[in-house]
Amino acid sequence: MPGAPTRLYKRGVLPACDLAVAVVGARAARGHSVALARSIAADLAREGALIVSGGAIGVDSAAHQGALDVGGKTVAVLAGGLEAPYPERNRPLFAEIANRGGALLSAQPPGTPPLRGAFVRRNEMIAGMCDAVLVIEAEPASGSLSTAAAAVKLGRVLAAAPGSPGCEALLARGAALAESAADVLAALRGEPRRPFAHLPEAGSREALALAALDARSPFSGAAIAERCGMELREATRALTGLELEGLALLQPGQTYLRSPLAEQLMQE
Repeated sequence: MPGAPTRLYKRGVLPACDLAVAVVGARAARGHSVALARSIAADLAREGALIVSGGAIGVDSAAHQGALDVGGKTVAVLAGGLEAPYPERNRPLFAEIANRGGALLSAQPPGTPPLRGAFVRRNEMIAGMCDAVLVIEAEPASGSLSTAAAAVKLGRVLAAAPGSPGCEALLARGAALAESAADVLAALRGEPRRPFAHLPEAGSREALALAALDARSPFSGAAIAERCGMELREATRALTGLELEGLALLQPGQTYLRSPLAEQLMQE
């Protein structure tokens, strides 16, 4: 791999494997994303896959734990030196990984703090180690997207779970849709699942609500109702339908964004 580190530091055993899958995503992930990461990692580990992630809180920790839940093997690639693993709160998880047949890896010498630029290099290393990269929940500026970019550059299979702005953008650009281990394995076989969506019928409540949404600034249901001249219950029903189609993204505070998939369809 171009730019690969010339020296690696290891704790534990780097497992031999025929298949390695990276499962990465947001640190401040929502509960269902954490549960999905843990479940998919467990199912992939049952199939003999090595689960690789970055040891962060949120999706990364859930992926490592999912592999451990079923007696599988997992590797945490850290941005800092192994003597002071980051984050500190994951020390018990890191010890369990190393003690149960997995490994901690770092390109940084002992005692090196996890500096900002090291996280990008860590993410590139994760992509380089794996046959596929699965991103579960990411914001538009998420560090996980650098792992995705490295996967594309290196010709690895890229998959994303729907429902967050960063992942929806990956899906709109051709990533395989993955909501299960079976979806990841199908993508690895060259049979990727693709998002299926179509724009709502012109003049419908859903079409009006979609036109009133924005891809960058979230609006509440009440704001959409006002912009469209609808009753709030009508706007809420339309927004729910758009969300189920992957055309709108529910944000914190019950606000909505137009999804990258919708943007792509509207430009075609």
